[in-house]
Amino acid sequence: MLKWILVFMLIPAAEIFIYIQLGKYVGMPAVVLLILATGAAGVILSRQQGFYIIQRFRENLQSGVVPGNQLVDGLLVLVGSILLLAPGLLTDLTGFIFLLPLTRVYVREFIKKRLRRWIDEGKVIIY
Repeated sequence: MLKWILVFMLIPAAEIFIYIQLGKYVGMPAVVLLILATGAAGVILSRQQGFYIIQRFRENLQSGVVPGNQLVDGLLVLVGSILLLAPGLLTDLTGFIFLLPLTRVYVREFIKKRLRRWIDEGKVIIY
């Protein structure tokens, strides 16, 4: 519990610190423009990737293939979209990593390996 409290306190503090430092170098109008630009890019990318994943999901179901990767991708796009709604460069960077197909593959495979390890160790039980 203490770990999560620290995470939810340290991330916003780091975001504020980064914005202050960035504002010193490029100025406040550029920082505001950056916030708006990442938000707009995030909305466009979230929508595009969401529709793409739904299309792939449907294609897999019609072909009789279990859409396992599309489920994980859908979850990553959802989390990435939520992270882009939160103001901050760290959360935006993480959100874009989850949204971009090239980087999302690595995150998806990491999650799958971690889940397999948890299943093998008995930390996750599937009935």
